[in-house]
Amino acid sequence: MAEEDVPKHIVIIPDGNRRWAKAHGVPELEGHRVGIDLLRSVADWCREFGVRTITFWGFSRENFMRSEKEVKGLMALFERKFDEFRDKSEIHKNKIRVRFFGRLDLLPKKLQEQLRGIEKETENYSDYYVNILLAYGGRQELVDAVNAVIADAKAGKLAAVDEKALSRYMYMQELPDPDLVIRTSGEQRLSGVLPWHSGYSELYFCPKLWPDFTKEDFKAALDEFARRKRRFGK
Repeated sequence: MAEEDVPKHIVIIPDGNRRWAKAHGVPELEGHRVGIDLLRSVADWCREFGVRTITFWGFSRENFMRSEKEVKGLMALFERKFDEFRDKSEIHKNKIRVRFFGRLDLLPKKLQEQLRGIEKETENYSDYYVNILLAYGGRQELVDAVNAVIADAKAGKLAAVDEKALSRYMYMQELPDPDLVIRTSGEQRLSGVLPWHSGYSELYFCPKLWPDFTKEDFKAALDEFARRKRRFGK
């Protein structure tokens, strides 16, 4: 695959953990555990195929509306898995910068501290980028950006707003817009993922539930992306 045919930035909506758990007769949290473990494999596949930036949607603001038992279980699972992730030497060996985006202040304090620690430990790496959206909502991101613009305008720091200026107020302001968005489980919607950044992204919907997603499925998405002609309205 030619370098120009490889997406520079991929966003993945890893949908289907709970349905997978139900189909396999295991607790929902086990489906989430298997799904989280798969993220590391996908990051490995990205490096293998030359994709330098990957963003995973881990937990939305709307997910807080799930049962208290499930939310608490997920938060504890995140804490455990991020501890494991933090200890993995491949992060440092491959110089992967890890960042978290969303309303992180809504997460448990211990988890917030973990995330800040991981970001601090990897902040000087620039070979690869792994981003995880937590407590994220696309509309909330736009609201936060507009409020920041209003505050700066009132302070006399901003006289006018254009696309370039507004981009600087988005959560992922330093990263390239995603070339490809992959969603699993057969659902064909974006559910508000990165609405500002994904306007020209190519979309790929995989029918498999997330825990069943394989390297072959990932390669199929890359092959489909390479076949498409991106014109950006030209």
